[in-house]
Amino acid sequence: MPPGMDRDTWRRAGRRLLAKMIGEFAYEGIIRPLPDPDSETDPDSETEPDPEAAPVPEPRSGRAAYRPYRLRVADDLTLRFRARRGAYGHWNIDPASLTPADADPFGFVLRAHDALLGLTGDTTGHLIRELSATLLADVRLSERELPAARLADLGYAELEGHQKGHPWLVANKGRLGFSASDAVRWAPEARRAQRLPWIAVRNGLAAYRGVPTLAEPYRLYERELGPETLREFRHALRSRGLPAEDYLLLPVHPWQWDETIAPLFADCLAKGDIVPLGTDGDLRLPQQSVRTFLNTSRPERHTVKLPLSILNTLVWRGLPTERTLAAPAVTRWIHALRDGDAFLREECRVVLLGEVASVTVRHPLYDRLPQVPYQYRELLGCIWREPLAGQLDSGERARTLASLIHTDARERSVTAELVERSGLPPRVWLRRLFAALLPPLLHFLYRYGTVFSPHGENAVVIFDEDDVPVRLAVKDFVDDVNVSTEPLPELEDMPQEVREVLLREPPHFLTQFIHSGLFVGVFRYLAPLYEEQLGVPEREFWALLRAETERHHARFPELKERFAAFDLLTPRIARLCLNRNRLHRDGYRDRSERPHAAVHGTVANPLHQA
Repeated sequence: MPPGMDRDTWRRAGRRLLAKMIGEFAYEGIIRPLPDPDSETDPDSETEPDPEAAPVPEPRSGRAAYRPYRLRVADDLTLRFRARRGAYGHWNIDPASLTPADADPFGFVLRAHDALLGLTGDTTGHLIRELSATLLADVRLSERELPAARLADLGYAELEGHQKGHPWLVANKGRLGFSASDAVRWAPEARRAQRLPWIAVRNGLAAYRGVPTLAEPYRLYERELGPETLREFRHALRSRGLPAEDYLLLPVHPWQWDETIAPLFADCLAKGDIVPLGTDGDLRLPQQSVRTFLNTSRPERHTVKLPLSILNTLVWRGLPTERTLAAPAVTRWIHALRDGDAFLREECRVVLLGEVASVTVRHPLYDRLPQVPYQYRELLGCIWREPLAGQLDSGERARTLASLIHTDARERSVTAELVERSGLPPRVWLRRLFAALLPPLLHFLYRYGTVFSPHGENAVVIFDEDDVPVRLAVKDFVDDVNVSTEPLPELEDMPQEVREVLLREPPHFLTQFIHSGLFVGVFRYLAPLYEEQLGVPEREFWALLRAETERHHARFPELKERFAAFDLLTPRIARLCLNRNRLHRDGYRDRSERPHAAVHGTVANPLHQA
């Protein structure tokens, strides 16, 4: 048990998790808290509008925005709390206001799983396990929590280990498959840089792809390993009578080796098709995705993304074979769009952290069985991603977008700290943030019918030396680039290899990736923080966001038809749900294909109202 793991620490973390659970379940329409006129006099509480029709709140600040609510869980349990409503029908619940005082997430699930939540027995069992792991990770984070002022001083890689995880998903650190000791060693909040072992895999079983500058694998290995380590690895093969030129090299996650590769690829190991090698000696730090590692010994070397057969935040964290193979081709295509567009290249100066090389290893049996659970077709491989360090100008520094909604033990946000350091008025700083993020995302959408999923971890904000947002970096092309189903001239030259792997959506749904990834997934949390800590009313927050969108429209009047086709300003948008996937749609059952977000009803669009 980690030091500091006492009853009070566990209780405080549990109340925060319960508050999040109620808020996110209410947002997704899984539960519906009611105004609580018995709690205190509140003339408006009995006429609270339907959550789906909730308007952007009127300008107001401080605790006055919080009103009393109740949630009947069972005959003998009614939860009461204070919450403020926000855009998209958001619920922001004050954990300290929760009564009864001994309420916790497990007692809630025990009483609510059947009648209120409508869960099956197997879903309830696995959910409790995920909640337990998440709460334990939250406690570990709280034990070494730094104030916002210290967090703002950390480098990009180090800051990741202090983040609290996906703000929307309740059981966001479930990591089913990890033991307690695995989490202590490999979870990002452990903040332990590790050396990764490498293996050699015979050509044929393994396949390599790279961008033109890394078209041959030896070019990657010379840069990534250095001549001495590369000689050692090749000597290890030759000493066993194996021709080194017949093998591809890649790092593996030690947990994945022990739990999955050694037992499931035993036949390949026996035949010498897979050969364990040593480590390259570099220390690498796990990031929030758990399976991605930044090189802290040599920051100029690539970030590596490795498959990890754990179930976390809705999916098994493997690497899909086809997409991994296509990653360098997708990178080359996306880079070509940017490099051929003066607005993206010179005005936005958007950084696209390309996935420049990959090795995939097919399982001899599972990859021939498309009906088996997808986790068994994503077992072994590696993606090398461009490092961020080499993309920054002198004086610039980077932080994930997720860090902006992080709050410390005293509830001070990293954003409030950065605004203060910048010396800019809060409204001006916010306009700079929107001006850094929106133009490149909107231009890719309108001009090229292409969207990223700019959620808190994929979107990286680049700041100048005064901590003012200046531009955007985007990562994770393999899983999160989508293109329009409508034929656009700009998409005609898309390479066939890219066309086969990118997901396609109709224009009206393509905008959901910006709404759900950025506006719902990040800004619905940032807006109330900005109001409470920086004095900018939430209604004004969304008005400034709309103004930046309209500024882009005015900048490119020739794309007027595209603005209508990819309409971000509609009165209502579909309510995408993530927790519903786990509770009602997919549960914890094995599937042959990766699940997608559920849709449940609609919510008012604050950009339309603004």
